[in-house]
Amino acid sequence: MTVVRYLCLAVPLALTLVAAKVERERTARAAALLAFIAAAVGLAALQEFARLAKWWTFTPVEGAFRGMPVDLWIGWAALWGPVPVLLRRFLPLPMVMGLLLWLDAATMPALEPLVHLGPHWLLGEAVGLLTVGLLAQLLGRWSADRRHLGARVLLQMTVFAVMTLWLVPTAAFELGDGSWTRLTRLSGQWLFAIAQLGLLLAVPALSAVREFAVRGGGTPYPWDPPRQMVTTGPYAYVANPMQISAVTLLLLTAAVTRSTSLATAALTAAAFSAGVASRHEHEDLSSRFGQNWHEYRHKVRAWWPRWTPYLPEAPATLWLDDDCGPCAATTGFLQRRRPAELTLAPAREHEQPLWRAQYAGGDGHSERGVAAVARGLEHVNLAWAYLGWLLRLPGIGWLAQVVTDAMIAPPHLAGSPATRTRGEGCPTQSNDCSTGHSPPSESTASQASPPVPSPPPLA
Repeated sequence: MTVVRYLCLAVPLALTLVAAKVERERTARAAALLAFIAAAVGLAALQEFARLAKWWTFTPVEGAFRGMPVDLWIGWAALWGPVPVLLRRFLPLPMVMGLLLWLDAATMPALEPLVHLGPHWLLGEAVGLLTVGLLAQLLGRWSADRRHLGARVLLQMTVFAVMTLWLVPTAAFELGDGSWTRLTRLSGQWLFAIAQLGLLLAVPALSAVREFAVRGGGTPYPWDPPRQMVTTGPYAYVANPMQISAVTLLLLTAAVTRSTSLATAALTAAAFSAGVASRHEHEDLSSRFGQNWHEYRHKVRAWWPRWTPYLPEAPATLWLDDDCGPCAATTGFLQRRRPAELTLAPAREHEQPLWRAQYAGGDGHSERGVAAVARGLEHVNLAWAYLGWLLRLPGIGWLAQVVTDAMIAPPHLAGSPATRTRGEGCPTQSNDCSTGHSPPSESTASQASPPVPSPPPLA
């Protein structure tokens, strides 16, 4: 079995090195590394399901993680992740999936007695390829070719969320103290409360990831970064919102599971980020953004947030319909708090018809409805900005908009008299009227604000 384990590690790593010689582009190699991380995280989770479903098990050996030999884990992740990504110019995705299925179907039975296959192991193989192999390939290929920004951001968030919230704690429990059973034995009320607290801790990171995509045109992955410098959203208050959320979530998990090993890992990660990774980040961002980056870091700390925002961009504008009672109240609320770099204007002064509220950032980014008001809150202070980040989260933002449309103020056309006539008679139950805003679209700092479309004519 020792020779088999060596071959299962050496052959995939050798193929990875050969493929890296073929693909010399730095972006593609970084994408291959991301695909490896995605495959490794996914295979670790797949092993948990395989053990419960009795698809396959491994003979107990030294150097195993949760029952899976680490060398097989690494080799398997290399075959499902970086090798096909680096050879994507020669291997189309359907061919890759077919080859991986054939390879596993041929080699898994040959690994006896290291691997013990259950009667439905081919079902587990198909599930693994679709949920792990395919997603790792899509993430790697889209990242290498800089395609489908929204989809690859979502896949990255999924991978790193599973790694932070499950894989890292599980590894800490395996190597040190603590256990998931201390969490699973809690009552439903406690679990619900912990989940809510976890969501609140995750808000800065989730908002920061979205900011990277819509304002910077990039992702959190260091080798797939935003193309524009991002100083809005959480970054107007603190330079490391994602790291802060990750560390606090790990510390929360450590407290609930009573794991000093996980708490140590969280603090070690924070120390590494502050002492080692920050130097590389500073050099990279300094070379890309120059004086703008230096001015930003002089005003915004890495781990301790400001109370008021740092907004070096041109002032933003928030148009609100002063004929709408709640909108007028919102205008007064914001005026009393003197938001930084934000101009409040009546919607009737806008050159095109608006549906109740619209925000236009100095970089051209635009939001409507509740999301527009949430953007305006980011100009006040940290507490109100946090509420704004929460309101713009997917799902929460949609629900807030539905409640606003249904219970607070029915949407209606606002704008100059000339523009209002274009939308007269718009039925309250039509899609454009009832939502109060159009679906958000990805935009970057380099894009101009898209024109607000006029409401459709009556059918």
